[in-house]
Amino acid sequence: MKRQAFNRQPNTLHAPRPAVHALVTGGAGFIGSNLCGALLARGWRVTAVDNFHLGRPEFVAPFRANAAFNFIKADLLDLSRVKRLVRGCDVVFHMAANSDISRGGRETDLDLSLGTLTTCNVLEAMRLAGVHDIVFASSSAIYGLARVMPTSEDYGPLLPISLYGASKLAAEGFIAAFCHNFGLRAWIFRFANIIGPHATHGALFDFIRRLRKNPRALRVLGDGRQAKPYLHVSECVGGMIHGYEHAAGEVNYFNLAPRTGATTVKFIAAAVVRALGLKGVKFEFTGGEQGWRGDVPQVRLDARKLARLGWRAEMSSDAAVERAARELAGQL
Repeated sequence: MKRQAFNRQPNTLHAPRPAVHALVTGGAGFIGSNLCGALLARGWRVTAVDNFHLGRPEFVAPFRANAAFNFIKADLLDLSRVKRLVRGCDVVFHMAANSDISRGGRETDLDLSLGTLTTCNVLEAMRLAGVHDIVFASSSAIYGLARVMPTSEDYGPLLPISLYGASKLAAEGFIAAFCHNFGLRAWIFRFANIIGPHATHGALFDFIRRLRKNPRALRVLGDGRQAKPYLHVSECVGGMIHGYEHAAGEVNYFNLAPRTGATTVKFIAAAVVRALGLKGVKFEFTGGEQGWRGDVPQVRLDARKLARLGWRAEMSSDAAVERAARELAGQL
């Protein structure tokens, strides 16, 4: 499974991996907890680590009875602790970050600390422990205000407009450098907007919370025409696992998005109203093409690169939104 550092053998497509031991950082978070469930279902051993910045204990509670699952509360900014965490693992799924983009705009050191610096600690711990595989949750936010849409993985220059996007781009750079210098391999996934069970923020989450308080009116940031691709979390984790098992380069990087389409904020608001069974809700738009400073109002992603490896999302962006609205309406 593991290869020696600095081994520069030609990269060839490897066979699917047997059950392995995965460390999932941010394992009690939205995507991380869904990933833990998917890996356990495949017969893997999973160690999840989270500091509960956004993660929640109840998201991993169903796994605690599984002998193949272990949860550790820890802070990834503590390098000595991270060194101990990675020992004995075959692969690190590095999901931990401040994924609440709007909050990062208010606390300017948050994304640097919880995104870039934690990634550096994970990489250093992997280097010292001889763990070579890292799967990284990046973001389409690294593309910034892309002039070409749908945007492919080789688009440039990369000029993010949010601190979150800047942090993810910096982390990708450190990952690539560690791979080149220390024999690591990376699978980087640039996510569309991920939605579904265990979400802790985002438009769907916020709209449901607001309508629970006031079912007559819904305040919507921007003009409602902002449009982005939305991917259900179940398909997100499926795409990550498929990419990890089928791409064999030194640094593999993919957009992870629905096959086609983008969904407007106005459609999301209407989907939430339907999921809650409400009638006559008045939408109150704040105006402007951005929801907030740092928000990329129009995103379209080219997902063909991962499709060439045999993986495509089954749901359209709109279908994913409709499903997630119903799921979150029952959760919140």
